[in-house]
Amino acid sequence: MNGPHDLGGQMDFGPIAPEQDEPVFHGEWEKKALGLTLCAGALGLWNIDKSRHARECLHPADYYSSSYYEIWVKALEDLLLNHGCVDRDELEAGRSLRKTSITNSPLAANNVASLLAAGGPCDRPTTAEARFSVGDHVRMKNIHPAGHTRLPRYVRGRAGVIEEIAGTYVLPDDNAHGRGENPQWLYRVVFDGRELWGPDADPTLSVSVDAWESYIEPV
Repeated sequence: MNGPHDLGGQMDFGPIAPEQDEPVFHGEWEKKALGLTLCAGALGLWNIDKSRHARECLHPADYYSSSYYEIWVKALEDLLLNHGCVDRDELEAGRSLRKTSITNSPLAANNVASLLAAGGPCDRPTTAEARFSVGDHVRMKNIHPAGHTRLPRYVRGRAGVIEEIAGTYVLPDDNAHGRGENPQWLYRVVFDGRELWGPDADPTLSVSVDAWESYIEPV
């Protein structure tokens, strides 16, 4: 979707200024935000793509005025509300006001380390043959879906070259909306900077993007 999260290549947001010696967390509340998000996700009521889409759906004014973990918390509130885990008055009160109907087992403290170590692999087998090969000249489709997608706006309609066939992975566009994992071939496509940002772009610049097969068409 064309949401506030899709900032690649957009102008007027100022330079990127990495923080020197940046701490992992800027406050204790950020640790709690991460922990709550992981524990809530471990209930199995939504997947990572639904979680990402919840962040994308924040109003642009809200998104741009929020810090990284503030965005996480606001999206988590929406997910909890939409899945019946809490009610609005409970969020406002900051505590449970009634017995929950959720029966999924919570994440136990002694299982956190093993869960994090296992990660969330999203590679999946498929019987479909890869449509493209390394070296193929391709173009990203100029699409503007209303739902979740991992296709950045700044490469839509732009031409590039397949530089790697990465394997077959869950299609986020479907997985975020309950339509199944529907794995597709994933390719790494390299774009010349001038193809993306015009003749005044740095001639030494190139950008590589991971793109699912349904995003790509042959030139």
